[in-house]
Amino acid sequence: MYSPYFNGYVVYSSGCKACLRVEPREKASCRPNTNIKECEEMEINAVLSNFHPTYLLSPSSRSSVSSTAVATRTAHVSSSHQTRFSPPLFPKKQVLASASWLNINEANNPFKRAVVLSESYSEATELADIEWDNLGFGFIPTDYMYIMKCTQGGSFSKGELQRFGNIELSPSAGVLNYGQGLFEGLKAYRKDDTVLLFRPEENALRMRQGAERMCMPSPTVEQFVEAVKETVLANKRWVPPPGKGSLYIRPLLMGSGAVLGLAPAPEYTFLIYVSPVGNYFKEGVAPINLIIEHELHRATPGGTGGVKTIGNYAAVLKAQSAAKAKGYSDVLYLDCVHKKYLEEVSSCNIFVVKGNIISTPSIKGTILPGITRKSIIDVARSQGFQVEERLVEVEELLDADEVFCTGTAVVVSPVGSVTYKGKRVSYGFDGFGAVSQLLYSVLTQLQMGLIDDKMKWTVELGIL
Repeated sequence: MYSPYFNGYVVYSSGCKACLRVEPREKASCRPNTNIKECEEMEINAVLSNFHPTYLLSPSSRSSVSSTAVATRTAHVSSSHQTRFSPPLFPKKQVLASASWLNINEANNPFKRAVVLSESYSEATELADIEWDNLGFGFIPTDYMYIMKCTQGGSFSKGELQRFGNIELSPSAGVLNYGQGLFEGLKAYRKDDTVLLFRPEENALRMRQGAERMCMPSPTVEQFVEAVKETVLANKRWVPPPGKGSLYIRPLLMGSGAVLGLAPAPEYTFLIYVSPVGNYFKEGVAPINLIIEHELHRATPGGTGGVKTIGNYAAVLKAQSAAKAKGYSDVLYLDCVHKKYLEEVSSCNIFVVKGNIISTPSIKGTILPGITRKSIIDVARSQGFQVEERLVEVEELLDADEVFCTGTAVVVSPVGSVTYKGKRVSYGFDGFGAVSQLLYSVLTQLQMGLIDDKMKWTVELGIL
């Protein structure tokens, strides 16, 4: 006899293997069943009728489906965006078992105690029903997110997967009032029946460095990487087909506890969500056009420009919006002291090519140490280029052979022109230049598992 409590009801499994008996606690009893088929349908409907509203059983919050359709695993509901199946989510340590529609073998459950999946979901390999050929860099809601919490001065413990949805924060949360928050960005790529991550441990290390600067506890590298793996596997049907894009992974670390006076928050939340994406710039792989900003600045010495805190990005919106209104793709910022040295684009690092020499601004506290930047430097050196990390003057752009940007979202993006104080310099390419094309090809083939990964940068998640 199996009799866990669930939402004020007792669930009994009696003589027949396919039966669940659901009754209020005060009336609970175990009785034999004579009609298995009738009993099974009655008990499943009884279970479903008493779920807490937060346990989503329908394909989306905008659609509904009968409990019988859910139980028989034949529900297909369309919305204006996509068709989604939302498997049931159960409270931790409360497991309902029915041989006809639930798998209670925890050893075979990739989400451990966080979720219990239907047989059809755990075995399904079908992709989400979206237009993969028309992916841009926009948010598309997926199935699951990962959440882990800890208190100030404490350590993060085991997190869990939850259905993707809104989160609750106090109006006095540290992240809302004082901007105590960091984020990361990395991607997953589909290769045949596997998914590849690209250098997730580098993101974990960068988050830890940023957390120290922002007076925040941070997950360990192992916790970060494991959480990324679990989140990607839970959303594996959203990983685009090869060549159609990637699954963008957004880890967040924020002061979620309430605090009124200026101080570190008393509680912190680590959260990961994902979204399938295509090209970041609307131009795709076409060259982008930059304008150099010499009055507004992205970062200052001694500030937080070298860590991936959320405030860095709100500060660039004014200049970026003005640039886009004039037809430019983005803004290239100069240092705030001398106003003549290159720093970075709004969310990308910058590289200048002259002959066999590739130059990029050195990391000195005001420039984000990009993981794609770091990877491109290693790839370029492996291809025989001389790479210099140093102060790069704005005048060097005027005489460059090529200019390109790097970042998680853009990977490698060629620069078609740069405008500085009304003077426009074009580089004469309809697409990539020879150097940026080579570096882009090598890096993306490494990320997608198309060439031998001698760098040992990719992490394979296994058979889907």
